[in-house]
Amino acid sequence: MAEKARIVVLISGAGTNMAALVYASRIGDCPYEVVLVASNDPAAAGLALAAAEGIATFALPHKGMTRDAHDAAMEAAVLESGADTIVLAGYMRILSDGFVERWAGRMLNIHPSLLPKYKGLDTHARAIAAADSHGGTSVHLVTPELDAGEVLAQVRVPIVPGETAESLAERVKLAEHQLYPRAVADYVSRWRNPGWLLEQLRARALALPETSEQESFGSAGFRVGEGKSGKYFAYFSERPHGHDRIALLAKTSGMDELHGLVEDQPETYFKPAFYGASGWVGIILDRPDLDWGDVDAWLQRSWRSVAPKRLTRLLDIADEF
Repeated sequence: MAEKARIVVLISGAGTNMAALVYASRIGDCPYEVVLVASNDPAAAGLALAAAEGIATFALPHKGMTRDAHDAAMEAAVLESGADTIVLAGYMRILSDGFVERWAGRMLNIHPSLLPKYKGLDTHARAIAAADSHGGTSVHLVTPELDAGEVLAQVRVPIVPGETAESLAERVKLAEHQLYPRAVADYVSRWRNPGWLLEQLRARALALPETSEQESFGSAGFRVGEGKSGKYFAYFSERPHGHDRIALLAKTSGMDELHGLVEDQPETYFKPAFYGASGWVGIILDRPDLDWGDVDAWLQRSWRSVAPKRLTRLLDIADEF
């Protein structure tokens, strides 16, 4: 089984969503473990629950501290825990932009509305006042703008006749306890999800000039050029012949480079059984430490090796300066 993601949960109160995350992590093959629960309130009830479950805790009151100083202390505790993801669960502090930016793509929050509706507070009352048919909850990535990050998952909760903000909040809380563990698990394990990996690769490949997607031998392939004159420059291969990995296949300069890459970095590269004889290299995508900048570089290089001269001429001139 792959190594579990290590998450820190930040709380300010009872920690019911934190508890849902903890107990979900103890079931089956959950892809994450909670390594620290931290709070800006030493009296937060959730800290005692975490301690009872054998989870390390950290608490530091924010009163009398600047936001940056308090965030720095919280982040230091996170780093010391060895965590790779921060999950906010009722953490009633607005984080500094610097903290959020350093953890971009690695910090999640849950919000009691169907974002982008009703950012901020009083979400249930606002949904009822607007005569909405449903309230709900959303898990999203944290960005410097409040409640504005990419929405990863949502659950809708019906608003019934005679609904109050309090009654709706109770049912939305139940939905949160189901949604948050599932959304966190899906997010931290996305690096081994073929659908997510293909989506990322497709967006990058089709952003290059005059490219299109065309299936080849059951795999998604990407071509440059028009009509029959178009040429493949990349393939997405899910567990290619003889390899139990998910990979990008791209063109190298030849067999010497291919063999050198495979010999020097076997954890990253392999020789594809079907395409390797033509100098294509397999670049393993299902790695938690994958650098998408490297993937972009391989796509551009492979595209450039087969693209029509009219497309590459300006790039060739730029390389001379």
